[in-house]
Amino acid sequence: MDRIVGTKVSGLRAPIIRRGDDLAQMVTDTALQYLSSEGLTMADRDIVALTESIVARAQGNYASVGDIAEDVRKKTGGKKCGVIFPILSRNRFAILLKGMARGLEEIVLMLSYPSDEVGNHLISLDALDASGINPWRDVLDEEQFRAAFGTIQHPFTHVDYIQYYRSIIEGEGCRCTLRFANAPEAVLSFTDCVIHCDIHSRKRTRRLLEKAGARCILSLQDLLSQVSLHHGYNEEYGLLGSNKSTEEEVKLFPRDCDLLVRDIQQRLEAATGARPEVLVYGDGAFKDPVGQIWELADPVVSPGYTDGLEGTPNEVKIKYLADNDFRELSGEALNHAIADYIAQKNPDLRGEMVSQGTTPRRLTDLIGSLCDLTSGSGDKGTPIVYISGYFDNFSK
Repeated sequence: MDRIVGTKVSGLRAPIIRRGDDLAQMVTDTALQYLSSEGLTMADRDIVALTESIVARAQGNYASVGDIAEDVRKKTGGKKCGVIFPILSRNRFAILLKGMARGLEEIVLMLSYPSDEVGNHLISLDALDASGINPWRDVLDEEQFRAAFGTIQHPFTHVDYIQYYRSIIEGEGCRCTLRFANAPEAVLSFTDCVIHCDIHSRKRTRRLLEKAGARCILSLQDLLSQVSLHHGYNEEYGLLGSNKSTEEEVKLFPRDCDLLVRDIQQRLEAATGARPEVLVYGDGAFKDPVGQIWELADPVVSPGYTDGLEGTPNEVKIKYLADNDFRELSGEALNHAIADYIAQKNPDLRGEMVSQGTTPRRLTDLIGSLCDLTSGSGDKGTPIVYISGYFDNFSK
């Protein structure tokens, strides 16, 4: 075997990005500096990835709590509104709730239970089982919920999200009623105007609300989704994918990512002669087995990527070949046999037994998750990720 290293992933430190920076050039320069400092050469299909956060920062894609309030008031009439199925998050949702409360006179806040959509638990499944309450049928008020389950703090943040969200709403001078339910149409007993705040189940929720006769239905996707010269917006995702910037400002999911990744691809190809793939990534798509939190609070893992990252892996399972087709071989003979098999594999392995156990996920979700784990969300200072050898295999 001539080469030991297969896929190599490196988090690259970059300057702090500010509004108006030429991000395409900064990413290009950072990647070229990395290659030079490590004595490496860019190859076709190497991957350069950048976090969505620096894209939004360079675009200046920010909006204020007041901007959210104004849009909510305009689209709902500003009176009484149901706000249903938010995730339990100080970073992701609390500031959005603040804007909604500022734009409304009364909110019926309906939380799903035992957990939110991404796995933050209000209560444990064991506690739910012991209560005899049916989460698909029973609609609880705050008194009933507290009587059954008491005061619950999040195990990691130690926040009582029920009280926390109530305090945000009432702190804006907005009246608050709390309900706990999992059927979206349950909110229509209180109001026919609804903002549903779920992320990945939002199409189903809208369908059920429409069927049940809701008069006004908005999702986070519908708020700050119009082009504006006065504040940030996202025509495709609205407030989906946004997170807190300051106590009065939110950073939105970035716009026009497809144009950006192609620009970076062209600049790197001009500088190196190789044609890399480029990806903008947000949250990875994976689940914490202890905290039960599904990481993906963004609407997609990648809001923009070059064409070579379309599709899913087409891979065979080496251990399957070793245990079945070539079980009589060992050593170099086994290595050569498997390498030859891979080199001549079917270009479409879907449904074939030899591909069983390989990861049936989109390339952008796999690579974006790899990048998110590499750069993290804290103080590593590596918002750009360089990946080499990702599309190599045992036959190369």
